[in-house]
Amino acid sequence: MSVLSALRELNHEQRHTVLASFLGWTLDAFDYFMYTFVIVAIANEFHVDRTEVTLGVLLTLAARPLGALLFGRLADRFGRRPVLMIDVILFSVFELATAFAPSITVLLVLRFLFGVAMGGEWGIGASLAMESIPPKSRGLVSGLLQSGYPCGFFLGALVNWLLVDHIGWRGLFVVGAVPALLVLYIRRKVPESPAWQASRAGQAKLGLAQAMRGHWKLAIYLMCVMAAFNMFSHGSQDMYHTFEEVNLHLPTGSGAAFVLVALLNLGALVGGICFGAWSEKIGRRRAMIIAALLAIPVIPLWTYGGSFWLLGVGAFLIQVMVQGAWGVVPTHLNELSPNAVRGTLPGFAYQMGNLLAAGTATAQSWLASRDGLDLPGVMSLWIAAVAVLLALLVWLGPEARGVDFARERS
Repeated sequence: MSVLSALRELNHEQRHTVLASFLGWTLDAFDYFMYTFVIVAIANEFHVDRTEVTLGVLLTLAARPLGALLFGRLADRFGRRPVLMIDVILFSVFELATAFAPSITVLLVLRFLFGVAMGGEWGIGASLAMESIPPKSRGLVSGLLQSGYPCGFFLGALVNWLLVDHIGWRGLFVVGAVPALLVLYIRRKVPESPAWQASRAGQAKLGLAQAMRGHWKLAIYLMCVMAAFNMFSHGSQDMYHTFEEVNLHLPTGSGAAFVLVALLNLGALVGGICFGAWSEKIGRRRAMIIAALLAIPVIPLWTYGGSFWLLGVGAFLIQVMVQGAWGVVPTHLNELSPNAVRGTLPGFAYQMGNLLAAGTATAQSWLASRDGLDLPGVMSLWIAAVAVLLALLVWLGPEARGVDFARERS
């Protein structure tokens, strides 16, 4: 099923819901990655080591489970739509506040608060979309939704390339307040999840412990899987721009640096949509395993291509595989989650995985500073090891492709 044919099968309201969820994750990622593009500039302004600035990445990732739990529980109680709007406003406000940080300490605190708000968006947006569309469209729409992440990465790279020399790193965070406008679109065009409305009709409100009874082993398993997923994506993305500056000697605002990031994100877009759609035919687990393992032979091109264009091919292909595996995640997690906690569990498992993987950028930076190691080598070994771990964890787990969300899962 092609993207266009799948979208044509959706009704007017379903298309708006998918678009709003896609834009929410795109703009969330746009704000997140803005920070990774200016690590060197921030270190220079505050006269601190680059590794200290990467703590902002760690704190953002570490705070996201708090947001997933807080906003997820609110979404299960009060609906996906209103809580999603509040969440988008909050992460935009904290992004704007980052532009005015007077010290590295204040900046790190603001990145933590941004992480709390960011943590709520993915789970709510994914649940709203998955609960609003036909089961046969979930795989492809899942890949489309997850492709919002590399699209946000691309937009961040584009804004950085075009504006950083003119408005500086602080100005970039002012631009990062734009996602707040998405709330106007959600308010006008996006209805509440029909599955949530059906599940709340005549049903007593359960506490988290009651709703999760019998599902804690599943939750722990999903957290472990998402830790591997986050080490996979963040290990291939967060230090990539630093790799361009330090190892490839490409200035932060150069066209060459932008082209590599653009190719990287184009590959992510292609991979997410293709593997997400393919998972409808071959199964969720099989699609994720194949994508993860195919990343390994691409690694030499990605970090040691030998020429600009070979590096570009490597950047494209590595993200076809990384985000190809990720493209199946939104539907896989939502299909495995019980109705009563579908607003909470997918996002919380995702963000707990982020917490467990939060030190990825800092660990890579620290390892690369050791004698006998460099950033390309560290990134290469990291991705190879995580790809094998991820494939193993997915292989060991369950699958619920095509499950009926209208039927309460016990």
